[in-house]
Parts: sequence; structure tokens; C-alpha cells
Amino acid sequence: MRRHRKVKIVATLGPASSDYDTIRALHEAGADVFRLNMSHGSHDEIAARHAIIRRIEEELDSPIAILADLQGPKLRVGTFAHGEEELIEGADFRLDLDETDGDSTRVCLPHPEIFAALEPGVQLLVNDGKIRLKVKDCGPDFAECEVTVGGTISNRKGVNVPDVVLPLAALSEKDRADLEFVCELGVDWLALSFVQRPEDVNEARVLVRGRAAIMSKIEKPAAVKCFDDILAVSDGIMVARGDLGVELPVQNVPPIQKRLVRKCRAAAKPVIVATQMLESMIESPMPTRAEVSDVATAIYEGSDAIMLSAESAAGQYPVEAVRTMDNVAREVESDPTYREVIEASRKVNRQSVADGIVVAAREIAETTDIKAICCYTESGTTALLTARERPQVPIIGLTSLRATARRLALTWGVNCVMTPELTRFKMAVINAARAARAQGYATEDDQIVVTAGVPFNVPGTTNILRVAPCKESLIYATDPG
Repeated sequence: MRRHRKVKIVATLGPASSDYDTIRALHEAGADVFRLNMSHGSHDEIAARHAIIRRIEEELDSPIAILADLQGPKLRVGTFAHGEEELIEGADFRLDLDETDGDSTRVCLPHPEIFAALEPGVQLLVNDGKIRLKVKDCGPDFAECEVTVGGTISNRKGVNVPDVVLPLAALSEKDRADLEFVCELGVDWLALSFVQRPEDVNEARVLVRGRAAIMSKIEKPAAVKCFDDILAVSDGIMVARGDLGVELPVQNVPPIQKRLVRKCRAAAKPVIVATQMLESMIESPMPTRAEVSDVATAIYEGSDAIMLSAESAAGQYPVEAVRTMDNVAREVESDPTYREVIEASRKVNRQSVADGIVVAAREIAETTDIKAICCYTESGTTALLTARERPQVPIIGLTSLRATARRLALTWGVNCVMTPELTRFKMAVINAARAARAQGYATEDDQIVVTAGVPFNVPGTTNILRVAPCKESLIYATDPG
């Protein structure tokens, strides 16, 4: 299914979008990737949504990526005798391991690993930062705190500890069970929540065993500090601005977003900008102007994908939210300023033959009348390198591997087409020309750029580039091999 934009759209499925008709409508409206949130829904519900997506993919012959998002470690306070209490600024409040119901002076925090990492002066955030506590004294089973920002605290509210790296297992027992389930189910991407260090990613990779690509969610200050190391061991990145905005001053989030997006692009790894992009559309058929500007900013920055969360999972207008994102993306990408921004942020990175090939393909396409860059890719690397260049012309990724086509559905500008395994470059050119014509990117009178690796079907061997006509008789006439 041809898109008239380069940035991809991720739509989260949930109660408002679990049936066949709605999921198909979301895809037709512009959703390229579907997110399965493992924090909500049983395994049976997740499997049913997965089956519907694969059915739609087969019916439309359109590779669709499925992203399973693990819940990650959830830190929460215990319960209160009266359900909730009002904490007053300046008052003392104690957190401990005592499981009895709390009151206005204390509550259980059933996470000894938090107490092990605390020290005086550390800040704790409760209920998305609405309540703030400062540690005055602490031990292995308690923390005496001062309430620096008061408010209503109630049962099982979440706790964030932004100032320290917590000695938490990267994956909870629930995460491990969910990981195995979705990998066996056949998802394409696995998102890891609350990543703090590269070791968290490596631990998950051992369990995944190559069955899915790994996306690290950046939502902790610790992850921002060691981002380069996390990026090096990840297949993709999600800038999860919700928790990031809780644990950091909100004014820090926009420059961090811009910096991380640029680093991902330089590394040729896809990056999603997520959280609260069109949040008002949970209840309104129209977004706010500020939300539209936020979506546009992520597109101008060169993000591979933008994501809807509750808007498509639980909102009243899921299809309209996807359509709004699609419309904003088309408008932004047609703006001459968009090309200026994208080209100004391009970094020359020629470290290999493949780098040189994709840079040459982009330069040729932009200086001559080329309609598309067609890249043969087995592992997806060539398509990722081509997308890193952000060319003006469409990118057609040709692969014989369905898993590769699905994973690339998340990558900027790449439209994947399935092709048989090849042994001769001439057939690669012919198939590329056929794909360009069939997808409506070119006619028989046009030219395309074809990149490939010889020998075929060997990952990482991109070493050939050809400017080719789209007319098969001309291909045969100019290439006797």
C-alpha cells in the first residue's frame, strides 16, 4: 500500500481498536505499524489482535510491522486505610516495607531495591510527579522524606526515582513471560521499557534469540546519560516523552528529543517519537494547534515514525487520529522548508562500500530525473542506510524475506516489496523496474537507481549501483548478462 509521505505512523491497539473493521480502517487511514501494549490485555486478546493484523496484511499484500511493548518494572506504593490521603508541603512522610495500610504519615513501598539505592537528598516522584518527596534519612527498609510538593496520594500510585540508577532487573517475570509469548507469536519489534543501561538490552537480546528486532525506550535520565552505548546495542529507539518528562524538567525534553533523533539517524537506526502527540483526540475529533505543531516538529526533525497511544487504543476517534497524523505529515513534507531542514541535518558518514553506494544513489537521484531508489536487502541494512540519507525520491526496498519487509515498515520512506530470491543482477533490475511501475512510482519511460550486493542473499554485501530504464526491453538490450 503506497503512502504519500515518508514518515511512518504507529498506532496502538486497545479496547477502541480491537476488531477487524477498525484495525483495517486504521491501516487504510495511514497506520504502518501496530503497537501491542503488554501492560493491558490478556495473551488471548493480544493473539487475536495479532491474527487480525496478519489477515489484513495478507488481504492487502502490504507488509505491516507489529511492535510489542513490554510493561517493564512498575514501582508503586501500597494501599491506604482510607483509600487516599492529603500530603501537605513541608510535612514528613515515611516509606517502608510494612505491608499494613498507610495513612497521612506513611505508606508501604514494597520495593527493597529502591531503598538499597537511596541516599539523603534523592528525590522521589509519586503519581507522575504530582507529588514530590525528598529523602532526609534512609536505610535498607525505610526512607524518611519531606513533602516538597503536596497533593492527594492514593492506592498503588506509581513512583519514579530520577536521581539514581536503580538495581532493578531489566525484565520482570511478567516481562519474561510476555517476551516469550510475543516472540513465538511472531511480532517484528520488541520495545523494552525503562531501559537504564546497555546491559538491559543485551539481557533481552539473549532471550529474544533473533526472533524480533529490539527497540529501547528512552524514558529515564540514566538512559539519556549513556544513550550512545544503548543505541549501539539496540535496533531502534523510542523517545518515550511521558516518563522522560516526569523524571526530568519538562523544558529539557525538547532538546533531548532533537538530539536523540539526530543520533539515531546518523547511526541508521529507526527512531519513534511517542507520547501525548494528539492526546486531546482521545475525546475530541479535532486536535489542538499545539499538538499539530508537536507532530510537525517531530517530522521536521527527521523522525522515522510518530506514535499514537491512548488516542488509537482507547479514544473515541482512533481512525480520525491516524488520518490527522497522515494529513499533517503530507503537509509538512510538501513544505520546501522541510527539505532544507532535512538536508542541513545530513551528516556525511562514509565508512564502508555500502555507505558510499547509498550516498551515490541519493546524489544521482537528486541531480538527474530518477523516480525511485530500489535497494535489494536481506537483513534490511541497505534500506536503513538509504533511509539515513533522506533522499527526495521514494525508496523501494526489495527483499525475499517477509520478516525483513515487516521490520522495515517502521523505517522512514521505505516501501517494501516482496521479491523471489535472485542469482543474477539483470533479474534484480527487471524486478525493481516492475515494482516501481506496479507501485505507481515510475512508468516505462522513466529511470530508477538500483542497488544490490553481489553475490546475492548474503547480508552486508551492497557493492553495486546501476541507473536503469523501467522498460524491460531496454534492460535486456543494455545488459546482455
